[in-house]
Amino acid sequence: MKLKIIAAAAAAAAAALSLSSCKSQYEMLLNSNDVDLKYEAAFRYFNDAKFTKAADLFESISVLTGGTERDDTVQYYWGLSNYRAKDYYTAETNFEKFLESYPRSPFSAEARFLRLDCMYRSTLRYELDQAPTYRAIDAISQFMSEYPDASHADVCREMLNDLNARLDTKAFEAARLYYKMEDYIASRVSFRNVLKDDSENIYREDILYYIAMSSYKYAQLSVLQKQKERYMTFVDDYLNFIGEYPESEYRRELDTIYRRVQRILGRYPGQQAVEADMEEHDDRAFEKERRRLNREQKAIMRKGARLNEKFVDDTEDMVILRGMENESEAKSENF
Repeated sequence: MKLKIIAAAAAAAAAALSLSSCKSQYEMLLNSNDVDLKYEAAFRYFNDAKFTKAADLFESISVLTGGTERDDTVQYYWGLSNYRAKDYYTAETNFEKFLESYPRSPFSAEARFLRLDCMYRSTLRYELDQAPTYRAIDAISQFMSEYPDASHADVCREMLNDLNARLDTKAFEAARLYYKMEDYIASRVSFRNVLKDDSENIYREDILYYIAMSSYKYAQLSVLQKQKERYMTFVDDYLNFIGEYPESEYRRELDTIYRRVQRILGRYPGQQAVEADMEEHDDRAFEKERRRLNREQKAIMRKGARLNEKFVDDTEDMVILRGMENESEAKSENF
């Protein structure tokens, strides 16, 4: 038993010593001034996918290789190690510095793309600040302009499409927030501004739909004197929509609303149209309320009838019971 305990302790000590020696060896490499040794070790860590350690070693070597033939390689792999470690902010800085120092290096073409990729990966989802998105779009657009035939051109176009779609989504959702809040004036203005800023917004069909719906709902909520004019605004928005999207999934809903508005505007001249529609609505509401009251009255009458029947039955039972009690009392007296 003691031998087993001693053996286990020895194994643990050996493992701890091994870890300690490995750690000490890495720390010794970081603090060493032996460029060749550190250079080889940095690539060994890089090839073993230990990118954080490789990045630290390349960073420490860069101080020693400045101005030498190895410097562009060290600078590039320093950035690449951070990129592979998913430290995109640091990697972008590395590649930017590398391109400033070595614009004609054999690694420069790849470094340009990787810098853009770092910027792209550092952007935020559409709900958050889009300053990094605008910065990435500018950089990628400039790259595409300067290197239209670059090997990564297709990937860059996909990046641009995604980033622009993110901005489109942010603008669309910001405008739709007013619609959800039932602020239909602000909603219509905001949606129109979205198209004014970017007529090719990927949500153009939805935006035109919400513009029409905003004008319709705003007209509904307006005072009588203003409704006719505002219903006409809806008609204009409706015609704009079907002119662009005649086969839209929104078409059926908007057609129904359009026919309703046409009845309001066309059945009677001028203000009478709106007033007639309101009167028709009031008549329907009155009739609905009258029917509801009739149903309630009938229900009360049925309930009263049931209670009356129960009362009669209970009364008869009481009479019979009382008669039996009187008869019993009479017999007792005679006895």
